[in-house]
Amino acid sequence: MFGKDAQRSARSLTAGQDLGRVVWSAAVDDAPQYGRTGALFTHYGSPVISARNTVFMPVKTGATGGFRVDARTAQTGELRWSTPTDYLLPAPYNWTPSYNVSLSPDGARLLIPGAGGKLIVRSNPDSLTPGAATQVFFGASAYAASPATFDATVFINTPITIDTQGVAFFGFYVSGSNPAGLSSGFARVTADGLGTWVAAATLTGDSGAPKPATNSAPALSNDGRTLYVVANSNYVRGALQQGYLLALDSSTLALKQRRRLLDPATGTAAYIADDGTASPVIAPDDRVFFGVLESNPGVHNARGWLLQFDAELTPAGFPGSFGWDITPTVVPASLVRGYTGSSTYLIATKYNNYAWVGTGDGKHRLALLDPLASQPDVYSSATVMREAYTVLGPTPDPTAVGAVKEWCINVMALDVNGRSLIANNEDGVIYRWDLSTNTLSQSLRLQSGLGQAYTSTAIGPDGLVYAISNARLHAVGR
Repeated sequence: MFGKDAQRSARSLTAGQDLGRVVWSAAVDDAPQYGRTGALFTHYGSPVISARNTVFMPVKTGATGGFRVDARTAQTGELRWSTPTDYLLPAPYNWTPSYNVSLSPDGARLLIPGAGGKLIVRSNPDSLTPGAATQVFFGASAYAASPATFDATVFINTPITIDTQGVAFFGFYVSGSNPAGLSSGFARVTADGLGTWVAAATLTGDSGAPKPATNSAPALSNDGRTLYVVANSNYVRGALQQGYLLALDSSTLALKQRRRLLDPATGTAAYIADDGTASPVIAPDDRVFFGVLESNPGVHNARGWLLQFDAELTPAGFPGSFGWDITPTVVPASLVRGYTGSSTYLIATKYNNYAWVGTGDGKHRLALLDPLASQPDVYSSATVMREAYTVLGPTPDPTAVGAVKEWCINVMALDVNGRSLIANNEDGVIYRWDLSTNTLSQSLRLQSGLGQAYTSTAIGPDGLVYAISNARLHAVGR
């Protein structure tokens, strides 16, 4: 699923292959929409790779929507099966939201978002002819009685998270009245299709934060008992969305704790933008990390903040000095040669410093942050997580003196055996960040480079590396 698992670990125990060549590639968008500067502001769904090495990839089919799901053989890219969906995007939006599929941990079911809040279930998805069924969290009979109404008003707007028992969790947005009395909220669907839901406004106690944050995947605690989700205000062009981090009982969806998300420099409400893909991340000690934008956009160079909380959502430790549109990766400290601090893990994140806003200089980096140590922030008066290591992007950007192309990441894949992270850059190149030497030890050009919404990387069971660049999925290996 997005970020690999329900804790968003993005961790592969299979060594990633060398970034030697593009083994195959395929479009994830049949009609990419480029802006006037050539930028591509569409968040593409992450590829999902089964243990039997089938790649499931969402594909946007039209200029403003329409989606299908393709299943391909990992070694060759050969198409195994393809299925259209009736999914509709949760309008209104600015950047095109992501469309993600998720695979149950046993590999037996692929869950595909459909219209009206449906889940399209493909059983035995590795086969050439998988089974097909639907599940509806508010009841199949209710949906069948008025499908057009539900399709027009109910939209799954987050990736789907699946626990070890096959229970699925996701957020949904409701744009109008419907026969089931649904309002925007969070759903839970068991493997056999039994669904429950709770309204986001009920959980937040705030009519100003009535919906799940678009693109923000639910996360589960390490014991699976607590579900962490994010709710924010409705998207209105020009307005700053605000919201809450919520801890729910994963069995009942009852509220356990809620925490208003604040800008640590000002103490006022942070900006929780639907343009981003930040999702909660659960560390091995059950700390929760989540990225936000600053309350006054541009004051922190549009870097935002990476907030950290304990399992009960009490603020814990210092924020990271970057949080925009990133789901960070937890890196065991044992993988980082030379680290001498007291933390058992570090936090890997992009560390862009946008030249077009504030005092940004365009010197975009990747960073490993120590959640238990601190330093003064270079860009504000705040105290932030200490930078254990950073690495500067390698490609000059002519738009600003001394600037380099920015890191193009919403999730980085962690290659445990290779002691490295895999990351995309807007220069069109995929890089391996070697944590033993703090160098970009391998690279491969995927395309010529362009500005694009941030993308994820993944590693399959045979070590093939997957990256999306310029509306195509690339399988990279020896």
